Amino acid sequence: MSTRGLQRRAHLPELRGQVRRRTSRLRAGLWTIAQTAISVGAAWAIARQIDSSPFFAPISAVVSLAATRGQRTTRAIELVLGVAVGIAVADLIVSALGTSTPVLMLVVALAMGAALLLGGGTLLVSQAGVSAIFVVTVEGPRGLTPNRFIDALIGGAVALLVSQVLLPRDPVAAVTNAAHALAARLGLALRETAAALEAGDEPRARAALEIARGVDAQLADLADAVDIARETVSVRPPVWRARERLPLYAGAVAQLDFAVRNTRVLARRAISTVRRAGPAAPDLAAAVGLLADALDELVHHLDDPEAETSSRRYALDAARRATAVLDADHSLQTSALVAQVRSTAVDLLRGSGLSEDEAITALEDLEPATARE
Repeated sequence: MSTRGLQRRAHLPELRGQVRRRTSRLRAGLWTIAQTAISVGAAWAIARQIDSSPFFAPISAVVSLAATRGQRTTRAIELVLGVAVGIAVADLIVSALGTSTPVLMLVVALAMGAALLLGGGTLLVSQAGVSAIFVVTVEGPRGLTPNRFIDALIGGAVALLVSQVLLPRDPVAAVTNAAHALAARLGLALRETAAALEAGDEPRARAALEIARGVDAQLADLADAVDIARETVSVRPPVWRARERLPLYAGAVAQLDFAVRNTRVLARRAISTVRRAGPAAPDLAAAVGLLADALDELVHHLDDPEAETSSRRYALDAARRATAVLDADHSLQTSALVAQVRSTAVDLLRGSGLSEDEAITALEDLEPATARE
């Protein structure tokens, strides 16, 4: 086979991967596309009852849906108001002074100033300026009329109605996906740390640390998903039932944050240990692996609170096995690793719903059993 043919074959897996990723993105976006299409059509049809060319109604609908997908509902409302304020100010100025470069500058400045006076945040202020630019440069003067202001409000209201009431997503779905993404990444860091300790593999321990350092994005996604779900406005009973699980996720977020930090410290301790002493005690490596199992079970528990979970048992077993290693090895490196395993176990116990006192008591109750061993 020619060199060119070999190159083509080498690129085929990469090409297939790109096609799969893009197809997956399309499938994930179909719901949003449907929401947007329905909102745009409804906003246009309603606004045409008062305005023969309601340009800003569908524009406002699209802007509002963009906000509700990636930001809190309150910010979506801010953007709707920003569109309306910018249009109102621009209509007043353009009706009086016409259109020119100085008028454009004045309109943008006044629209943004009005948004600030209304107490708007950065999004509202910038959107007010953008809307004012549309009025001056695209729509042009049409005389002093409230129609465009009303168009913008109609578009935003329709978008919020469609996305939050008529066709809302399950507010917990994004939270569930974010929790699983976080658990997969953090679990990988823990399992790689365990494997590095077992084999005395310093490069693998360093790779585990890099994985742990990259978990911040997943953690932020989970926290944002919980906040967005809390603010989702819906009157559909199935969504009410889904929202009953939100307090469980919200309570777990802070503890998972601590678990991420402790995993990073654990990985750094693992690097130091394998560099200085080679492989760690088998029970210590196994204990780190059990933490990953406890994390997996914790996420399953959040998905289905009524189902039995082994998360606490795995976390306690990890702490027990790590602590038992101290009977034979009191070195500084081993003691530091054991302390981090126990700290991470407490984080996971608290993430499962235990209070701090309950989690610490559960660990302390292990000590007599360890001593007997």
